[in-house]
Amino acid sequence: MKTWRDKVRKVVPYVPGEQPKRKVIKLNTNENPYPPSPKVKEAIMEFDTECLRRYPDPECMSLRSVLANYYGFEPENVFVGVGSDDVISMAFMTFFNSDRPILFPDITYSFYSVWADLHKVKYETVAVDDNFRIKKEDFYKENGGIIFPNPNAPTAIYEPLEFVRDLLDHNRDVVVIVDEAYIDFGGQSALELTREYDNLLVVQTFSKSRSMAGMRIGYAIGNQELIKAMNDVKFSFNSYTMNQSALLMGCEAVKDDEYFKKTIKEIVATREKTKERLTALGFECTNSKANFLFATHQTRKAKDIFELLKSKDIFVRYFNLPRIDNYLRITIGTEEEMDALIKALLQIL
Repeated sequence: MKTWRDKVRKVVPYVPGEQPKRKVIKLNTNENPYPPSPKVKEAIMEFDTECLRRYPDPECMSLRSVLANYYGFEPENVFVGVGSDDVISMAFMTFFNSDRPILFPDITYSFYSVWADLHKVKYETVAVDDNFRIKKEDFYKENGGIIFPNPNAPTAIYEPLEFVRDLLDHNRDVVVIVDEAYIDFGGQSALELTREYDNLLVVQTFSKSRSMAGMRIGYAIGNQELIKAMNDVKFSFNSYTMNQSALLMGCEAVKDDEYFKKTIKEIVATREKTKERLTALGFECTNSKANFLFATHQTRKAKDIFELLKSKDIFVRYFNLPRIDNYLRITIGTEEEMDALIKALLQIL
């Protein structure tokens, strides 16, 4: 009578950072501590709710055009979706259909294995070295595709453009996805390489550097053939992925480049200052090029620090996983929030 339960697809879900229901200092999900561009607020105030009764443009051409103009591409080179998670999931469905396994680092964004299981994609994880660096030579072997974040998460380590180029040169017959959720906080984007390599897809998001995690906007840039293939899958799955307000506010956020660069500069400055202060307290941090720090203490266990900070209503991220279970991922907040963090750590330590 209940045999349908045997047919349910079972996957181990991704576990996001805790979203507390009370007011705390929230440094556990890499959100931007500053509000979106004032132009976004103006767009909200002037938003015509009459348009909500109509379907949005399925091709999302307004946002694709603004992004294309900003980065120097054509709209046909741009795909947009409901956050970069949606974009990457669509890319998995579109490109990773080989009998050979796809490859990604063993310490990385944990959603990759979830998507692989969900879409029934074979995969292998490739071990990073003792310093958490990705070993490009280990990706030279036969595979069905490659994906990795740059900077990586949760380690915050950035690999230079020569690394990406070398990886592409050794993998010309599969799609290589570079997940650049944190690229605006340091390093050079691989976007320019998409003009040279027709198998490269670069994914970015509005959730981090553009302060719009709650709006859910992500995008991919690549060869027009790659983008067309993704749109074909999208239109067979859900034509109306982006709502009217997201399209409008996303456009306004991109147009305000001055505000965008100003907040990035402030976050990077706070990151470097916080890193120095943590080091003085006995922490060791990776060379972060993201909007967070990946830190371990010389004498105190990460889990203990995590729990003690939480008792003081300061949330950071702890991963109970092999090789990184003595590290904390600490989002860069405002100067005041980081002052509170350091004050709490002084008491704890």
